[in-house]
Amino acid sequence: MRSYWFWVLMLGTAWTLGLIQLSLDFSELPLRIFGSSLFFGLFFLAPLIRKNLALSFLNFSGMAVLAILVFWPAASAASNLYPLLIFAIIAGKAVYRLPVKAAAGVGTVLVAGALLHSIVGDSGISPLFILLYALLVCAALVFFRKSYIFEDELQERNEALLSEYRKMKRRLLTDEQAARQEERTHIARDIHDSVGHKLTALLMQLEVFRLQAEGDAAEQLQELKLIAKESLEETRNAVKTLKHDEAGGVTAIIGLIRKLEAESFLRIQFSVKHGALSAPLDNEQVVIVYRAVQEALTNVMRHSQAREADILFEAPGGSIFRFTISNKNSGTAPFREGFGLSSMRERIEQAGGEFKVGPEGGLFIVKGSLPLIIKESGLE
Repeated sequence: MRSYWFWVLMLGTAWTLGLIQLSLDFSELPLRIFGSSLFFGLFFLAPLIRKNLALSFLNFSGMAVLAILVFWPAASAASNLYPLLIFAIIAGKAVYRLPVKAAAGVGTVLVAGALLHSIVGDSGISPLFILLYALLVCAALVFFRKSYIFEDELQERNEALLSEYRKMKRRLLTDEQAARQEERTHIARDIHDSVGHKLTALLMQLEVFRLQAEGDAAEQLQELKLIAKESLEETRNAVKTLKHDEAGGVTAIIGLIRKLEAESFLRIQFSVKHGALSAPLDNEQVVIVYRAVQEALTNVMRHSQAREADILFEAPGGSIFRFTISNKNSGTAPFREGFGLSSMRERIEQAGGEFKVGPEGGLFIVKGSLPLIIKESGLE
């Protein structure tokens, strides 16, 4: 955006100085002002039609013709070099926006117009100077285009490498989790096969001895049997815990989103505050928050030119869990909720929460909140 307004300022300054240098006759002034207004109208229209190559070529060609007509030398006017500077700016924008052949067509129109200025319009500038100037500008623009293409290819290569790096990072994380889970499963199997079976055998023997014993001995054996039974239950619970390595709450959401980030070209900035990591989200709420973040990031990838997003999790007061996803909003089209956002709103409101989405202060923001279950202290 800054670069665009810099070139507008440069073009406007050169254009104004070029008009002043013409020493205009009042009879010619209205036509030149009208042509100038039409030129700048086409110039401001260029970014809006840049994706349509045919319209962009016609637009730049129209600007070139208007510049030639507006700066057609007045009778017995002094030499005016500013039109050549303006032609160079138009040619540079054409090289930046258009394919090689289309940019060459616009450049041909500009060179032909400059030569007509010199030959027919008596601009006071030698045709040889114009040709040398055109060759110099052409060489500079060719060098610029090659550098621009090289930089663009380098950026694509870097993005491809970044994508592969993220895939490798995700694969490493998955392999590490799989190895950890395999080790936990192996430990759980060993505990189940050794300790569990021995405790079961101990319970059976204690039951046999209890049936054979009488009086105090039978009561003591019953107590030992209860202790062994509790130990067996605790062992089984430990085995279940080892077999099911599932994270919960915000930790689960962050893990899932890390996988999403690894699969895309988005750069995600996390912020967690106000006790959000320890927020007691249930399984349904975890799914709701994750789906909301997933939908918001998908919209960023589809509709935004920015490849960055900020995610904030917070739980102020411990009574609600709040999430905010924001990214730079560069679009000017009116916002309308699609099916994904409408479904997200419905799910959050059904869970008793609140949902808000839309542009705000130069950002596109998706935010929602869910009520948390406050655990009782147990005091009466």
